[in-house]
Amino acid sequence: MNNLSIFLINNLFKILVPAGILLITLICGFIIRKIVFVRLSRWSRQTKTQVDDIILDSIRGPFIIWFLMLGIYFTLESSKLPENLVHIIEKLLLVLGIFSITFVLANISAKLVTAYSRKIESALPVTSLTQNISRILVFAIGILVILHSLGISITPILATLGVGGLAVALALQDTLSNIFSGFHIIVSKQVRIGDYIKLDSGEEGYVTDITWRTTKIKMLPNNVVLVPNEKLTKAIVTNYYLPDKEMAVLVNLGVHYKSDLKKVERVTCEVAREVMREVQGGVPGFEPFIRYHTFADSSINFTVILRAKEFVDQYLLKHEFIKRLHECYIKENINIPYPIRALNYEQEK
Repeated sequence: MNNLSIFLINNLFKILVPAGILLITLICGFIIRKIVFVRLSRWSRQTKTQVDDIILDSIRGPFIIWFLMLGIYFTLESSKLPENLVHIIEKLLLVLGIFSITFVLANISAKLVTAYSRKIESALPVTSLTQNISRILVFAIGILVILHSLGISITPILATLGVGGLAVALALQDTLSNIFSGFHIIVSKQVRIGDYIKLDSGEEGYVTDITWRTTKIKMLPNNVVLVPNEKLTKAIVTNYYLPDKEMAVLVNLGVHYKSDLKKVERVTCEVAREVMREVQGGVPGFEPFIRYHTFADSSINFTVILRAKEFVDQYLLKHEFIKRLHECYIKENINIPYPIRALNYEQEK
C-alpha cells in the first residue's frame, strides 16, 4: 500500500468518525423523542392540568435541535480541529443552547398566562401586554445568563442600567406612561377584553386587545380605533358590559289624545312580551312595561321598556318591536298621529 492510499484512508477515517458520531446522535435523538413524547402524551391526556400539555407542545420542536447541538459537541470532541476553534464553537453552542431554552421558557410563560388568566377570574386578563411582558422578563434573564456564561460580569451592566434608567425614563416618558396606563386598565378591570365601550369623544365598539401602547376598539362598521392607553385612562368611558351585559332598551312612542290609554298599555305590553320571547337577544323572563310621561303637542307620549342580553341586541329588538307594534296598532285602531298644531281663533278674539 503506497503513501497516498495510507493518507486517504487516514483522512477518510478522520471525516467518517465525526460524521458517524453526529449521525448516531441524531438517530438516538429521534428515537428518544418518539418514545418519550408518546409516553408523556398518554400521561398528559390523563391529567386535568394544562401545564403538562403546554410544556410538551413547547419543547416538541426544539427537542431534536438540542440533540443536533449535542451531536455537534460530541463531533468536535472527537475531531482534530485546532483547540482555539473548538473552544469558540463550543462557546457558540452554549450560547445557542441557552438562547433556545430561553425561547422555550418564554413561550411556556406566555401560554401559561393565557391559559390561567382565562381560567381564573382574579388573574390578569389575556392581552398582548401581559403576554409580551412575561416574554420580556424571561428573555432578560436569559440574556444575563448568556453574558455570565461568556465570562462577562453582569454587575457593572446592572449598575449601568440603574444609572441610565432615569435618562431612559425621561426620554421614553410617553411610552412608559402608556405602558403603566395599560397595566392600570388591565388590573382595574374597568375595561376588559370583549367589553363594548363608548368614549366621551364618540368612538364605541368592542375592546379586542390592550397592547403596550394602545387599546384596540373594533367598531360596528368593522373599523378599528387605536386609543392610546394614557388617553383611555383619562377619558369618560361608558362600559355597556358592567356590571353585566343585560341592559334596558327604551322605545319612545306617542298615541292620539282620543286613544284608550289602558288599551294602549295592554296591547303594547302584549307585543313587547311576544318580542321578548321570540326575537333573538331578548330576555324571555323580563316583564316589559310602559310609562306615560308627556302631553305633547299632538300626542300623549310614553316610553316602552324592553330588555336586551347585550348592547348590539337592542337594534334587532327595536326593529321587530316597531314592526309588530305598527301592525297591531292598525288592527286595534290605535292611532299614532302626525305632528299637528291647532289654532284657537275664538281665544284670539
